[in-house]
Amino acid sequence: MHRLSSIILVIVLGTAPILAQSPHGDVLKMDCVRCHNPSGWTINFQTIQFDHDKTDFQLEGTHQLTDCKLCHSTLIFEETPMECVSCHTDVHSQSVGNDCLRCHGSETWLVNNIPELHEENGFPLIGSHSNLSCVECHTSETTQRFDRMGNDCFSCHSDDYASTQSPNHETADYSTNCIDCHNPLGFGWDSESINHNFFPLTEGHDIQDCTQCHTTANYSDASPECISCHQDDYMATQNPNHQTSGFSTDCASCHTTKPGWAPADIGNHDFFPLTLGHDIQDCTQCHTTANYSDASPECVSCHQDDYNQTNNPNHLAASFPTDCVACHTTNPGWTPAEFDHDGQYFPIYTGKHREGEAWNDCIECHANPASYADFTCFTCHGQSETNNDHSEVNNYEYVSTACLQCHPDGND
Repeated sequence: MHRLSSIILVIVLGTAPILAQSPHGDVLKMDCVRCHNPSGWTINFQTIQFDHDKTDFQLEGTHQLTDCKLCHSTLIFEETPMECVSCHTDVHSQSVGNDCLRCHGSETWLVNNIPELHEENGFPLIGSHSNLSCVECHTSETTQRFDRMGNDCFSCHSDDYASTQSPNHETADYSTNCIDCHNPLGFGWDSESINHNFFPLTEGHDIQDCTQCHTTANYSDASPECISCHQDDYMATQNPNHQTSGFSTDCASCHTTKPGWAPADIGNHDFFPLTLGHDIQDCTQCHTTANYSDASPECVSCHQDDYNQTNNPNHLAASFPTDCVACHTTNPGWTPAEFDHDGQYFPIYTGKHREGEAWNDCIECHANPASYADFTCFTCHGQSETNNDHSEVNNYEYVSTACLQCHPDGND
């Protein structure tokens, strides 16, 4: 009995220090055998039962082969920080933050998502920027320090801007935002990539030699006015002579940018609309002199011969007005024609003498086709009947002009 008590005492006294000496702190309650074996405290990674992936820090890539004590230096696991910089020296000198996973994976330190990283930061590596080495832009004391730079072109290309002479960007007061003129997808500063949308270089203006328009070192001096480049063209043009004709010096009012100035479309001819029969392509049909401003808008200035030769009816003999629009539109062939006989002469479309009831053909009243100024009332109104109706009228005469004088509207 005494011996048994001694054994129990030895076990108790021997166990107490062991429990008190756990290097993992008071929080870890896991059974030692899940990581250790009876032969010693060395961990066999083939037999270990602890699943690190169920913690807040999963072991991936090279972390699976790392000795536990390299991260858990105090062996009190809950005290181990999970930030990358707690284990890995920041070779970038805090120039890119402290989250290694933003650029690196757990397999290797090589970075394979550089384009994506730049796009996330608002500066995609496109065009000539796609072939650059990092240190060409990120210059610092070491090749691994990437100090943050501005995304504006000028932060890298100020020297290019200052040294450019053709044209001199500084004297021309060009924008320091390179993409205002240059294509970021391009691989050089050539003129083909210049964004010239403020003055589109299309067709005849598709000029590769800038100095044809920019004649001074200050490119901002170039005027967008047509005449600033085309004064000689304006002065030398003879068909028609623009100067004597008083044409506008704004070339775009008639011309496009097509080479050779053709076709010309006088879009501002609204002062005399070129519609239907007046849709004439040969200007000289109306503009018979070198001075295009001399052309008269009066119909008879172009259509005198038409007026004189018309016989159905004879306009000249009938003393019709020479203002063609009084009866005609600009339809080709002069038809349809609408003559205001009621308003200007005698009502034949309204009242008692309306068409279809009192007459059907012009010759019923205008018996002389050679002169529509002559008319007769007696095709319908016989003398005996008319005399009887006017027996009590003083100074009555059986004459057509007398009829019109007394009955100008055709009523009793």
